[in-house]
Amino acid sequence: MLNLVENRIESKLKTEDFRSLQMITKQSALAVAKKIAIWFFAISLVVGVLPWTQNIRAKGYVTTLHPAQRPQSLQSVIAGKIEKWYVKEGQFVKKGDTILFLSEIKDEYFDPELLSRTEDQIKSKESSVIAYMEKIKALDNQIDALIKTKAIKFEQARNYLKQAALKVQTDSIDLLAAVANYDVAKDQGKRMEKLYEDGLKSLTDVESRRLKLQETQAKKNSADNKLLSSRNELLNAKAELNSIDNQYKDKLAKSESEKFESMSNMYDAEATVSKMQTTFMNYTVRNSMYYITAPQDGFVTKALRDGIGETVKQGEPLVSIMPSRYDLAVEMFVDPNDLPLVHVGNDVRFIFDGWPSVVFSGWPNASYGTFGGKVAAIDNFTNEQGKFRVLVAEDTAEGKWPKQLRIGSGAQGIALLHDVPIAYELWRNLNGFPAEYYTREKTKEKKNTEKIKDANEK
Repeated sequence: MLNLVENRIESKLKTEDFRSLQMITKQSALAVAKKIAIWFFAISLVVGVLPWTQNIRAKGYVTTLHPAQRPQSLQSVIAGKIEKWYVKEGQFVKKGDTILFLSEIKDEYFDPELLSRTEDQIKSKESSVIAYMEKIKALDNQIDALIKTKAIKFEQARNYLKQAALKVQTDSIDLLAAVANYDVAKDQGKRMEKLYEDGLKSLTDVESRRLKLQETQAKKNSADNKLLSSRNELLNAKAELNSIDNQYKDKLAKSESEKFESMSNMYDAEATVSKMQTTFMNYTVRNSMYYITAPQDGFVTKALRDGIGETVKQGEPLVSIMPSRYDLAVEMFVDPNDLPLVHVGNDVRFIFDGWPSVVFSGWPNASYGTFGGKVAAIDNFTNEQGKFRVLVAEDTAEGKWPKQLRIGSGAQGIALLHDVPIAYELWRNLNGFPAEYYTREKTKEKKNTEKIKDANEK
């Protein structure tokens, strides 16, 4: 009070009858301010030492942990025309159940007997392969027979050659003997002529000796002719040997040529059979593709092509299916500035759309309506928005997520980091410092130091 007037009321009132008035008059404003400051400082000190969990907030969507459990669309492997639907949207189907039937639209597959006729062609071509194989066997036998006949002919020719050589040798000896007899008869004839001139021999003896000389000369000429004939036979035997060799070489070359030609035709036929078998299998597999079946148990969510008689292209999606069994997960997107703080195995708290919650981000145990998870995978590259995708799986040790969750529902994730005092967290935010960025490295250094210390002690 400023006490601007001289009129006072303290003497006119009994202050002891008014408790509130006693409290006002007894305590000054400065004393009250001091008490308030003391209490505020004490409360701030207590709150400042309370633990606070550092965290990173990020938005995401509910998905599945395994790619095979995510919604998928069934495509038509072949082009065709929709003939019949066997399911409706929202219906549950088991693996292998028929969803729709397609008919053929390409003219090369219109023949209803295409498989049987292709199979007949394969059998005919296989018979051709067998025929070529038999021909090759016959040619092999023919070649073996020619080789054996050649060996026999060669042996006969060699024997004939040896006989001719021996005959030449015999005729040569006979010629030498005939020449020797001729020379002896000639000398005897000369001596007989001299004795006749001396009158010691009669003319009859001389004529007898002359006749003997002519006979030996005839034998010598005969032996000479015989030797020449034997030599001609020897030459003929050598020529026959060469002729047999050339003759059978030609026959063997011709047979082997036919054999290799048959082998080439057989290989071509086998290649054709293999190609036709591939075509037959392609036709068989194509026939099974007219029926679009469910790849796994699930629910038909939406028909992407409607009606009957519509044509679809190869690879065009026809219907979408949601698998009935799946492991829920959340894919959330983290800023590059916060990514170094997130590691596989980190704890994450989630707030799902449609579930009421009361959240104290620094005190996760005091929060209500949040669900736990653990980081399962972190992408190594950013998405179109420049953020990193983090896949968080359900933490089964803390409790299961709601069964009513659906793929694609929104979720807000709170990645839990380290526990620090509230005062430190306020100081860190005021200064713009990151969370415990270097704690992991410090922990590693500390562990390495402890290992070195233990090793030195040992």
